[in-house]
Amino acid sequence: MNVKRFSRRSDFTAWILLIVLSLIWGSSYILIKRGLDVYTPDQVGTMRLTFAFLVLLPVALRNVFRLPGKKLFVLFMVGLVGNLIPALLFSYAQTVLASSVTGILNALTPIFAMLIAVFIFKYKVRGMQIAGMLLGFSGILLLSFIDETGILGSINIYVWLVIIATLCYAISLNLIKAYFSEIRSVIVTSVSMLSVGPVCMAYLFTTDIVHRFNTVPGSGASMFYVAILGIVGTAFALVLYTKLIQMTDAIFATTVTYMLPVVSIIWGLLDGETLYPVHYAGMLIILSGVYLINKNFYLNKSKT
Repeated sequence: MNVKRFSRRSDFTAWILLIVLSLIWGSSYILIKRGLDVYTPDQVGTMRLTFAFLVLLPVALRNVFRLPGKKLFVLFMVGLVGNLIPALLFSYAQTVLASSVTGILNALTPIFAMLIAVFIFKYKVRGMQIAGMLLGFSGILLLSFIDETGILGSINIYVWLVIIATLCYAISLNLIKAYFSEIRSVIVTSVSMLSVGPVCMAYLFTTDIVHRFNTVPGSGASMFYVAILGIVGTAFALVLYTKLIQMTDAIFATTVTYMLPVVSIIWGLLDGETLYPVHYAGMLIILSGVYLINKNFYLNKSKT
């Protein structure tokens, strides 16, 4: 009786975390956009992680020396692959892509998570999951050839920056699930930031960020938006996400991307962005593929 009650409570908590994360991360793209109003993409990406690093630093310093060397190395890889590289890629991508389109493309994470789970961690895969993967990649191709006017043309290289970022996310969350299920999520997140936070902070002061802050109108507001992005959208959200991965698994955790595009689209439309029917078609195709992957993944797990 107690086990069943605990299971139901855990399921409820997992879904609450999923909804909260979708709201936070769905709002991240508009915050990146506001940061880019004043600062360069590399400044927005590294400033975001600097704020997250500073908020989590006290927790990291209390726990970093308690972890074995092997786990520290993996956590530093999580910081690099799961935080620094995607933060920079998303910032550069949004110099061209609408924030709503970037949110749509983030729905690719579960597809890459499944591929890594299958080929690295030896999960079994069946026909419908392969169909879902192919469907998802067809959606990628569609979005890859849409220009800023909604016309199908040459390939949009900035779309592929987001695709690489989602692959990095998938690698990171599989590492967290494989190596850190027993460690508190706030420790995992804070220590992983130690590998990138100091580098990001040092790099910022080699740029003209101080000059921009002192001379460009709206610089304070843009920095405030990036601070929210770093503290809430990165530090706080990563703690919740790590907890979600530990409670469930990498595939379920990535279903946050079902709801995330809806939030990013709403913010984009409120900000005056234009989406065309082909954008919605690409999103529908990708999410249909993600649905098939997740649905059949759990059916497969229940039978093995």
